[in-house]
Amino acid sequence: MQRLARWLRQQGAHIDAITVTLDSHQRFDIGHPGFWIDADGGEVLPFTNITAAQVRAARYLPREAGSLPRVLGYLDALERLGRYTHMVWPVHCELGSWGHGIHADLLAACGAWQLERQRAVRHVLKGMNPFTEHYSALKAEVEDAADPSTALDTALLEQLAQAELLVVAGEASSHCVRASVEHLVEHLPAGHARRLVLLTDCMGPVAGFESAEQAFFGDMLARGVQFATSGALKLAD
Repeated sequence: MQRLARWLRQQGAHIDAITVTLDSHQRFDIGHPGFWIDADGGEVLPFTNITAAQVRAARYLPREAGSLPRVLGYLDALERLGRYTHMVWPVHCELGSWGHGIHADLLAACGAWQLERQRAVRHVLKGMNPFTEHYSALKAEVEDAADPSTALDTALLEQLAQAELLVVAGEASSHCVRASVEHLVEHLPAGHARRLVLLTDCMGPVAGFESAEQAFFGDMLARGVQFATSGALKLAD
């Protein structure tokens, strides 16, 4: 994020718009440990994978028994998609906590850009629905028909589609950045993948998921997405 902030300060005069996406959760969330108990009623540790079969076998259960049908519906749908196995993460990006905020250096760089260009940064909050994982900035992994915030964000997609060059950075390249870019490539008009640039030294994988990052990079390279480092990417008007 310090490298990204430095790049933004250097190239800000050539940047027309900035969109900041914020993973936004509450403590009660299907991706947090407090949502779950194990077969003995004990705590479920972070970085535990949970499958629908394990829940049906009562190896893991939601603490609120009434949530079981909804949880199974989510896990079944997630597994049918084949993108992710449900993961219990440490509590993160909790609304009101420091972890929900923007890195101080990047926040300062965005603030300076706003004053220089006299325009606002667009902020997109995602992940408020506690019953579905929402890695991507564009849509939840499993949509909730009763919650429009989990569906494809067509307004954001249309805005990003206008960019002549769309530079992507942030955390984490194994999950949220990956899912967002995959959905961009899937839903942008044909040929737009060439307008995407991944700023690879301004992102990184969750520790232990380096192979997911490499698989993501390989797939995007094959689809025509560009790659650059902050030291090498110079923008022009």
